[in-house]
Amino acid sequence: MKQQNADGRPAIAAAVVVHEGCVLMVRRRVSEGRLSWQFPAGEVEPGEAREEAAVRETREETGLTVKALKLLGERVHPDTGRLMSYTACEVAGGHAYVADTDELAELAWVALIEISEYIPYRLFEPVQEHLDVVLERW
Repeated sequence: MKQQNADGRPAIAAAVVVHEGCVLMVRRRVSEGRLSWQFPAGEVEPGEAREEAAVRETREETGLTVKALKLLGERVHPDTGRLMSYTACEVAGGHAYVADTDELAELAWVALIEISEYIPYRLFEPVQEHLDVVLERW
């Protein structure tokens, strides 16, 4: 994946963190269009792999240590126009809380059937497929 968008802005890496039948969602203090609730995410730094950025951003935003499992996919986000990557992650340690109070208002562990209450539009297909598989047994 490129490190930047065509306009020079850094790419964004998102972490899809699943734990005990729920996925971690964060609510930004400032919404981006329809985006209020989303996965922990942030800019990929120069020389950083997108999976590393997803892990780092999760720790910085939520205090949670996660391990990257696999890259789920990438796209240009239809609402923000930002180049996005999505990485499946598992909890490696700690407890999630709002660690970055400047950026986040709150966080929640969300069950599969509740996701549409937090994200009022269809998820990126590879992310939805991943969640359908890993959360199905719960």
